[in-house]
Amino acid sequence: MPRVTLDGAGWFAGARRLESPNADARPHGVAIDLVIVHNISLPPGRFGGDDVERLFTNTLDTTAHPFYATLRDLKVSAHFFMRRSGALLQFVSCERRAWHAGASSWDGRERCNDFSIGVELEGTDTRPYTARQYARLARLIALLGARYPIDAVAGHSDVAPGRKTDPGPAFDWRRLRSLVPTGLRMPRR
Repeated sequence: MPRVTLDGAGWFAGARRLESPNADARPHGVAIDLVIVHNISLPPGRFGGDDVERLFTNTLDTTAHPFYATLRDLKVSAHFFMRRSGALLQFVSCERRAWHAGASSWDGRERCNDFSIGVELEGTDTRPYTARQYARLARLIALLGARYPIDAVAGHSDVAPGRKTDPGPAFDWRRLRSLVPTGLRMPRR
């Protein structure tokens, strides 16, 4: 895997960069202290295509698959998208707010997009993630923690319970905990 380092503008060298228009400025003075893990596949359950990239860059042909009609007016992004192979794509600078968590709260704070980094894993709630994804995610969390005061990693389901289920029961939190720096709070499932 290529070496990944964070530059001063919040972009990672070694990650393929595709800028999303679905981002804006973070509120002034808000610390980035949370990583939110998501999953996505388009069409659902299919891996390897470029439709996630198209969704995050507002170029998805919503007539190309019946499911895509539900995405017609959706404007979303994430900071990162990690393929099953561990390949990393970045859509939004870590210094900016990506639109990934939606209506959400963590530790009594609303609007998680304000203070979090969103990482989308190519996957589904029910299919196991790959060893390369876990290894790359752990390295990414460590690098983010070296730059920002990250103190927790949570799933989308943790910040939007009842509304979201990802990264789902197939995500092995115990495995991730064994790979990341100690002291980070994570779900205990």
